[in-house]
Amino acid sequence: MLNYLWGVMLLLGIVYGAFSGRLPEITAAALDSAKEAVTLCITMTGVMALWVGLMEIARKSGVIERATKKIQPFISFMFPGLPKGHKAREYITTNIIANVFGLGWAATPAGLKAMEALKDLEEERKIHPAGGRTAAPKGTASNEMCTFLILNISSLQLIPVNIIAYRSQYGSVNPAAVIAPSIAATLLSAAAAVVFCKVMDGRTKMWKQ
Repeated sequence: MLNYLWGVMLLLGIVYGAFSGRLPEITAAALDSAKEAVTLCITMTGVMALWVGLMEIARKSGVIERATKKIQPFISFMFPGLPKGHKAREYITTNIIANVFGLGWAATPAGLKAMEALKDLEEERKIHPAGGRTAAPKGTASNEMCTFLILNISSLQLIPVNIIAYRSQYGSVNPAAVIAPSIAATLLSAAAAVVFCKVMDGRTKMWKQ
């Protein structure tokens, strides 16, 4: 749908520019934007390489492993129906840690794998229901899937890498000035997400009783 909206907007802009005699300006703007897009991609590639490299160093030094162990009580709190040792735990943990450090590129693959693992868990519940946990109706996301999606969207970010890179690209005097506001905003959004998920999970349990 968004592709159609963007396409219509572009066509309308070109048609309006042609009829108003401003087609040369549109052409110049298109060329400048193309150049700017390439420059931004190169900048973002460098930033991504830096932080992904730091994450790899953290992984090999054991920092990620220790962080994974520290975050397990939170995972158990947010996903009480997720069995210990299930592969979804590893993917969810990796996704959360990557988001906290602002590494959306590293978080996305882990998030997709987490959703696949949670889907497999639902299939297992259909075959072997246990612990009072039943599978969600066909075509319906499970509680764990909804909780993970909400946490992913509202994740706390200590270092907003993308925004810093954008600000640097467009000539900001202090690109890192957004760190403190970003931490405050994402901390509030993450807290709201936790409260919302637990309230909805409690209501779901009440409806089932």
